[in-house]
Amino acid sequence: MNVLVTGAAGFVGSRLVGTLRANTDHEVTVLVRDVGSYDPPDDGVAVAEGDVLEEGSLEEALADVDVAYYLIHTMRDNDDFVERDRRAARNFERAATEAGLDRIIYLSGLGHDGDELSDHLASRRTVESVLGEGSADVTVLRAAIIIGADSASFRLVHQLATRLPVMVTPRWVHVDCQPIAIDDVIAYLLAVLERADTSGEIYEIGGPDVLTYREMLTTTATIATGREPLIVPVPVLTPQLSAYWVDLVTDVPASVAHPLIQGMQNAVVVDDDRLQRLVGLELTPFETAVRRALDEDPARDDRAFAGVLPEESRNPE
Repeated sequence: MNVLVTGAAGFVGSRLVGTLRANTDHEVTVLVRDVGSYDPPDDGVAVAEGDVLEEGSLEEALADVDVAYYLIHTMRDNDDFVERDRRAARNFERAATEAGLDRIIYLSGLGHDGDELSDHLASRRTVESVLGEGSADVTVLRAAIIIGADSASFRLVHQLATRLPVMVTPRWVHVDCQPIAIDDVIAYLLAVLERADTSGEIYEIGGPDVLTYREMLTTTATIATGREPLIVPVPVLTPQLSAYWVDLVTDVPASVAHPLIQGMQNAVVVDDDRLQRLVGLELTPFETAVRRALDEDPARDDRAFAGVLPEESRNPE
């Protein structure tokens, strides 16, 4: 089978490419915007250049491909990520249909469809719909926060938890979340590739623990520093205002952090565990996932700041 991985240089995509090469016999092709800046994990990975935002640039990458992983989100580029997500998915869907692609596997976001979803989560639903309009079968995996050293969401949690001993937080600290370890995400992505009966299905995936964001912050701080921060929820502190507060405390770019913070108003918990029962995956506990992520990140800073941030943290842009 010839498998294409988009977003191959990203947090999930880079791990997926390496795992595909190490654990399967499939031919692996990656789609990148700049061949010269991509360093493949080994010589067996074919590299194709193309940009999902540029119509007509994907034909080479999709030639002779059977299954494609769609792991692209556009929040890093500018604030208009909703339209860019839609346009990228449309271009990919049209190119995949023209190439006769059998199947697309898309990593989306958890969130109850009946809720008023944030722009971040609503955009993921739009991408699901657009990809599904083509001739290829689409398998969707919906996940909440993915715990790993290079995860933007986990960087937010980790830096908030360790950089301030006292946090004034909005209502979203009481919202439930079901985070999942990056290793489990990769295992699920591989599992659906090998199972034709998952084609056309939408699955929810999460770890074994459902926690509030407050519990995630305190647990992460305890593991990283040995101390729990004092968290003081303030009902009048809106997600929008808290996003500006996050800008002061973390180095996650605002174009990424703000949509993620807005998304924290929605509970993201698995209601349908069909895939876990189908695959029989032994899920990684939250604390274990956090320890692995911290051990993997040599640049992490676990110091608890005494209310004063270093100069480089004041202006993350």
